[in-house]
Amino acid sequence: MYLPVLFSILLVISSVHTFQYTELAQYVDSHQEDYVEALRDWVAIESDSSNILRRPDLHRMMETAAQKLRLMGGAVDLVDIGEQELPDGQMLALPKVVTAQFGNDSSKHTVCVYGHVDVQPAKREDGWATDPYNLTDVRGNLYGRGASDNKAPVLAWIHSLPNTSDGTAALSIFVHQELPVNVKFVIEGMEETGSNGLDAMIVAQRDTFFSDVDYIVISDCGWLSRRPALTYGTRGNCYFFAEVEGPKQDLHSGVYGGAVIEPMTDLIGILDTLISPSGKILIPGIREAVAPLTDEEWKMYQDIQFDVDNYKSRVGVNELMYNNKVDLLAHVWRYPTVSIHGIEGAFSDAGSKTVIPAKVTAKFSIRQVPNMEPAMVKKQVTDYLHSVFAKRKSPNRLKVTMVIGAKPWLADTRHPLYEAGKAAVKRVFDMDPDLIREGGTIPIARTFQDVTGKSIIMMPIGGFDDGLHSQNEKMSRYNYIEGTKLFITYLNEVSQIKKQTSV
Repeated sequence: MYLPVLFSILLVISSVHTFQYTELAQYVDSHQEDYVEALRDWVAIESDSSNILRRPDLHRMMETAAQKLRLMGGAVDLVDIGEQELPDGQMLALPKVVTAQFGNDSSKHTVCVYGHVDVQPAKREDGWATDPYNLTDVRGNLYGRGASDNKAPVLAWIHSLPNTSDGTAALSIFVHQELPVNVKFVIEGMEETGSNGLDAMIVAQRDTFFSDVDYIVISDCGWLSRRPALTYGTRGNCYFFAEVEGPKQDLHSGVYGGAVIEPMTDLIGILDTLISPSGKILIPGIREAVAPLTDEEWKMYQDIQFDVDNYKSRVGVNELMYNNKVDLLAHVWRYPTVSIHGIEGAFSDAGSKTVIPAKVTAKFSIRQVPNMEPAMVKKQVTDYLHSVFAKRKSPNRLKVTMVIGAKPWLADTRHPLYEAGKAAVKRVFDMDPDLIREGGTIPIARTFQDVTGKSIIMMPIGGFDDGLHSQNEKMSRYNYIEGTKLFITYLNEVSQIKKQTSV
């Protein structure tokens, strides 16, 4: 299936004699303190993209990333992607996207690395054991907001390149050796809040910056266990607001309770029809769109290193929806789910308040999988909820809105990019990787695929227990350093994907 009219791609598995892995690995080991200090400097910048008061820090973070790439000898641009409109109508400058290029040899493949350097909010009083913006090494784990998501992986990629700015090399073994491939970077600062402006930038630069890119690598994900992994799929996300509005203002339940038909009661009633206690989605058409689990997939899941009891313990529950590995992984990765996230307008503060809310808005999402289209999911959910609401014969008003419609992404693990990834993991970790999917959504993967048409691989170095978006986020020193070696090795493996003229 990878035989274009002009070229066929052949992956040569054997390593070229000039790749001196042992010496490179020794160099990385001997400079790991430098890499940790670089991460410490980046974590210290509170680049929270959700907090407009931190926007100056976010701008500083983008400039810091750009400067590091400049010092490595890259051709760097800071791309203006415009402004965002705040709820009060004010306009605020978005952080510029950092692009960089190392090498422009047309005889070599060009690999584009995507990453982000913005972070989720974090405060010590939220339950952190350490200062979230002061990288702290505790028994080999580097704790700090953004350490794993996504600053360490971005730095690991940067550290995998030779420094050509002064004729020397960041990795001394590269003094007499060029990069095996050309490398480009796209580093953004709004990933945690929806990647505002990035899609338009990719479209605008499709025929310029991305025109000579052969492959795209994303390292914004994590391993499933202690075994290294390559990720080949993510679920999409259709996020909905369901608003029920009744009286013109909030009411006293003692005065009006029993007289009015309450919006909250209607809302709870329709939410209860989305999913059964056993996890079955009740919206017509959703489950029917999903491709059945194949024998090949079942075998792949069966071979993955995953401990259900350990997973249960980590989550902190006594029982899961499914008790065997294959069913559990399949329902986290390749089947859709409904999750109810919260209700806006309801009383949720501490204490008691006898109020009947005049308007309440439920927030829920459906993680979608291949063969499900956001536009169709929107119609199915909207039609279904209105039909359920109509049966209640309520005088209240229902409004259903889909605010996010991110598509799923799926790659072919037989592609040469994945063969190269397997070879790199084997070289660095002396084991085969798990081939996994992500239950979450990384919209940029599908954007890259749809806009550029390039082949994509997700190559994580984050651990399964890194606590992304949670208190005490960390990146293990081991994963950070070995991940740097992995990226160096991977670039070499990709350089061996040869093009030959079809006969």
